[in-house]
Amino acid sequence: MGKWDPISLKHVKGYPLSKRNSKVNADDLGRSWTAGGSFSQWLNTLPAILAGKDLRDAAVRIARSSAAGGTVLLGMGAHVIKVGLSPILLDLMERGVITALAMNGAGIIHDTELAMVGATSEDVAAEIGSGAFGMADDTGRFINQAISFGAKGGLGLGRAVGRALVEADFPYNRFSLLAGAYNMDIPVTVHVAMGTDIIHAHPGVDPAAIGESSHLDFRIFTRLVASLEGGVFINAGSAVILPEVFLKALNLARNLGHTVRDVTTLNMDFIRHYRPMTNVIHRPTMDGGKGISLVGHHEIMIPLLAAAVIEELAGAQVDEGDGG
Repeated sequence: MGKWDPISLKHVKGYPLSKRNSKVNADDLGRSWTAGGSFSQWLNTLPAILAGKDLRDAAVRIARSSAAGGTVLLGMGAHVIKVGLSPILLDLMERGVITALAMNGAGIIHDTELAMVGATSEDVAAEIGSGAFGMADDTGRFINQAISFGAKGGLGLGRAVGRALVEADFPYNRFSLLAGAYNMDIPVTVHVAMGTDIIHAHPGVDPAAIGESSHLDFRIFTRLVASLEGGVFINAGSAVILPEVFLKALNLARNLGHTVRDVTTLNMDFIRHYRPMTNVIHRPTMDGGKGISLVGHHEIMIPLLAAAVIEELAGAQVDEGDGG
């Protein structure tokens, strides 16, 4: 036999296919759709494979935590507001599903503008050439004043802006997460990176008040994270700020003796970013719990998840009523 002759396949060892452990089975396959069906029926058509399985698993875990009175903490980037999801989140807050919110600094801006005039999200490309980007006077003046007044009264940044929105009674407050949370006594924490938000460039900015109230919110956020045993943390649309804040808060809570092991973490974004996958999905669940990643557009995935959670809760109530 020559040195470079093809290897012989004559003695390759095989085994019966039926004996192999396969990751895809007939019971896991998706089902075709029939027109006129319900949403719960549609959920049951999803393949029990990868994201199809993960979506239902996430809904079950959120519903289970909610039904047990546990913490469901939603951390979110401002994009979630900009794509029109505030009414859906407010509904989950009213139902008692979402028990706390955390935002980056941009979140309070888009939420406030929506409350004030029923519109937000300017065309940055059209305005940055002239230096007009982010210079709406109403936005900067109102939010900076709210933060300053709130800090003097010992309020966190999120509650300060929420209170100011309620007191101002803007015409579109019904779409505001901050105003809604204030009225429902739901905590909202805001985590600011100085210089990232348009209000930091306004003449009325109070950097000391922003720093003081945002750090207070970090401590409130850590208290919320400390209550996540058996609960759920969702990171929706924040690629850096909230994953970093969450990991630091989780470590601080554990350092202070709080047990946070059996926690479900869920990351939702357009693509798999390094930091959320590491700081939200993997590291926090190394000693228990489960991390889930759902990739897709927020304006599609979050309404799907919300509806799935509501269906799960309704199903649980039916089972209880039947004595099941």
